Amino acid sequence: MKFEDLLLEIGGFGRFQILILFILCLPRINLPMHFLLHNFLAATPSHRCAIPHQEAFVNLTVEEVLLISIPREPDGTFRSCEMFSRPQFQLLLNSSLRPENDSIIQPCQHGWAYDHSQFTSTISTQWDLVCEQRGLNQATATFFFIGVTMGAVVFGYLSDRFGRKTMLLLSLVCSVVFGMLSAASVSYSMLAVTRTLTGVALSGVSLIVLPLGMEWVDIQHRTLTGILTSIFWSIGNMLLAMVAYLVREWHWLLVAVTGPCLLSIVCLWWVPESARWLIANGKVKQAHRHLLRCARMNGRKDFAEDMPLIMYAQRIVLQWEYKKPGESYSYISLFRTPVLRKISLCSGAVWFGVAFSYYGMSMNLTGFGLNMYLSQFVFGIIEIPAKMIMYVLVNRVGRRQSQAWALILTGLCIGANVIIPKPFTSLRSVVAIMGKGFSEAAFTTVFLYTSELYPTVLRQNGMGYTSFVARLGGALAPLVFLLDEVWRSLPEVTYCGVAVCCGSVAFLLPETLNVRLPEGIEDIE
Repeated sequence: MKFEDLLLEIGGFGRFQILILFILCLPRINLPMHFLLHNFLAATPSHRCAIPHQEAFVNLTVEEVLLISIPREPDGTFRSCEMFSRPQFQLLLNSSLRPENDSIIQPCQHGWAYDHSQFTSTISTQWDLVCEQRGLNQATATFFFIGVTMGAVVFGYLSDRFGRKTMLLLSLVCSVVFGMLSAASVSYSMLAVTRTLTGVALSGVSLIVLPLGMEWVDIQHRTLTGILTSIFWSIGNMLLAMVAYLVREWHWLLVAVTGPCLLSIVCLWWVPESARWLIANGKVKQAHRHLLRCARMNGRKDFAEDMPLIMYAQRIVLQWEYKKPGESYSYISLFRTPVLRKISLCSGAVWFGVAFSYYGMSMNLTGFGLNMYLSQFVFGIIEIPAKMIMYVLVNRVGRRQSQAWALILTGLCIGANVIIPKPFTSLRSVVAIMGKGFSEAAFTTVFLYTSELYPTVLRQNGMGYTSFVARLGGALAPLVFLLDEVWRSLPEVTYCGVAVCCGSVAFLLPETLNVRLPEGIEDIE
């Protein structure tokens, strides 16, 4: 008896599964509010060098003081990172005059003055992470994704060893603790450390939610499960835009996006452990209790009465299907056999390309001609129809073709915006929104696809490994923006090239449409 056969007997998608999925979607909403928080947490408002007061400035207006103190760009705007070493009073007579030589221009000496019309405070204004310190500002996102990367390895292994639900609860508790400590940071170093640890904790949530839900539903509803949980990511995307619009102070913004984890912790009480995992690890009595509850809640009372006999009769068979006695698995097992090795290498490349391009677009809210709050909200909205379309495509065209073309088209849209001139704001915005839709479609598919590629005994290890590679992409994505100092379009060209190449690798993966979830390595090979 395969587990799918047992699941069909007790109801593969009834009230029991709907309740579980709804509860698991609550932490899913919270994920993008942290993963994309850098857009608002580290936003850099307009700034200029701070000018100390001098007696010679008593009779001058603010505009005149700036005119004689700060050099201007060719377009007439004041420079953000430089000032004159001494006031240039001759500019009061003729503002079009050029300084006698560049030697009188120097970096800001007295800090910066910021435009607070949009943000009360961000970490950029708190610790002056601008100009020469700009790299530290971008590194904040990288630190977070380094934490997510480490968490993928840790929680991928632990959830296969100690159970899905236990590790999900641990990750949520740690997310609350480290999230609140981040909000209380008194130095950049403290923020960097606590954001890294928050990333480690949230990685467990990201990694466990989908497989835990997927392991309770039948084959026919696996795609719906993946799309449904993914839609709640988009809802979190839109909620982040609204929360950031209402909360303009970075300390309280961190508190606002961390607080909902408490609700998830409370609701997790009603979510059972994965019966697949329990059986695979020889805990048949616990699996029997949860399956009995599932049968009763789904209205299969006749089957519920017969289940004790069925469970114990099939105990040895079910355990043998999952794991041979005394055999243990680790990340090394992903590369021991040829077919599994090919799957692991190719899926790792696809995950890297998906995350690299997704976060590259998501963290460039001001680059497409829209207000950043509106961009965040629109990017969230466009993801929902993209997911609906993918729901149809992955069931008609298949997982492999959908995954490959979604990622390739993401890269082409990013590349198109390199060619489209800056003045064509509307066209650039439309192409960017299309690219964001394709990017989210690729992300939605890869979660579903990967969970179907790996066998039950290695599923969380496989998800942990691919999530590790993806978070490397997420960690590198914000740093690529610094390449604009070499060539203004180099970041976009990089995102485009990686997305197209990694999308092409997806064609090498096997198709999983309407295929049973593999239980052991033998099913893969």
